[in-house]
Amino acid sequence: MRRIVTWSAPLVLVAVATAGCATKDWVNEKLGKRQAQMDERFAQVDVAVKDVGTAAGTAQGRAEAAFGRADEVNARLTRVWTGRNKRNVVETLHVQFGFDRSDLSDGAQTALLGVVKELKTNVDLTVDLEGYTDPTGTREYNVGLSQRRVESVRRYLIENGTDIARIHSIGMGVLVAANAEHAKLRRVTVRLMVNPTD
Repeated sequence: MRRIVTWSAPLVLVAVATAGCATKDWVNEKLGKRQAQMDERFAQVDVAVKDVGTAAGTAQGRAEAAFGRADEVNARLTRVWTGRNKRNVVETLHVQFGFDRSDLSDGAQTALLGVVKELKTNVDLTVDLEGYTDPTGTREYNVGLSQRRVESVRRYLIENGTDIARIHSIGMGVLVAANAEHAKLRRVTVRLMVNPTD
């Protein structure tokens, strides 16, 4: 029995050693496969990052080109906007309106006929119309009312022979003026304008 135990102990050790080697090889094989999979994933991520970097570079270039074009447009608009003030006021007329009204009175029509006459006499003149209201009512309503008032004046000028291209109009809404009577705020300001001669 001692012999069996004597022989069994080395056999067990050999079996364990052999099994350990097989397990070690199996573990190394599995780790190698895992490492290969991870390397492949890292390679895919690297490719994706490079693609994103390329796309970002392309987008950056397009954005810079768009900013360049926007700067050019901004410069042109600035020149045009600055040039709009290079007109001189020849005459200013205030066409008054009744409370919550946008129709022209007889006196307003007579005054506007004088503007029409000036425009027909001098082809260099243009007319700016700015409509206003008093502070009674909501902001939206007052803007609409001021636009209707401007449109009444504009329509009257056109019906009496003024070229539409020579009329610039806008409804401004409430005219903010300290301690002004409400009746004086309800108006369209008519400005005859001329470009200065250089």
